[in-house]
Amino acid sequence: MTLEVPAHTAAPSGKPASRIRQKNEEAILKAAEDEFARHGFKGTSMNTIAQKAGLPKANLHYYFTHKLGLYVAVLSHIIELWDSTFNTLTAEDDPAQALTRYIRAKMEFSRRQPQASRVFAMEIISGGECLSEYFTQDYRTWFTGRAAVFQAWIDAGKMDPIDPVHLIFLLWGSTQHYADFATQICRVTGRAKLTRQDMDAAGDNLIRIILKGCGLTPSL
Repeated sequence: MTLEVPAHTAAPSGKPASRIRQKNEEAILKAAEDEFARHGFKGTSMNTIAQKAGLPKANLHYYFTHKLGLYVAVLSHIIELWDSTFNTLTAEDDPAQALTRYIRAKMEFSRRQPQASRVFAMEIISGGECLSEYFTQDYRTWFTGRAAVFQAWIDAGKMDPIDPVHLIFLLWGSTQHYADFATQICRVTGRAKLTRQDMDAAGDNLIRIILKGCGLTPSL
């Protein structure tokens, strides 16, 4: 969903409208992530999101006219962040370095934005109806292009022959697990919460396991 504010809008302090818009959008999306993750789509109201964002409800509706549009914006935002780390992959890249960078980036997303990841997981588990317009042929083309890079590495003898599609699924699932199932992980390990050190250690282990499974040598 595209967020638009009239170009002439400015804060009383004289700050440019674009900065005020960006700040408000970020506050709204963060509040929406938290509320949707806690209460689901049906259990969340625009009023509670406005309160959590520290904005009048009227201001919230200025950016998002209805709850569904805001919900889809939260989902789209996290997908775009995840996918952006894959966009620059090329057949000329070193696969060990590229996969290491990707795993670390995804683990950082899981550490910094766990609520957004959980909202996405709940939507997919419930059937992904609100993402039907996102996962179009364009997205499938993008996905096929990413898999083709892995296949090019395999054809060039840079990594072992594996199914690129299932490798991508493994990369997605393993890195998002630490956000979506943090409660389970904490209870099993006896931790109060996952710290940055925990996430870094988990990332190191994923890098070793996945890279060695691809016939690559990790360089941590």
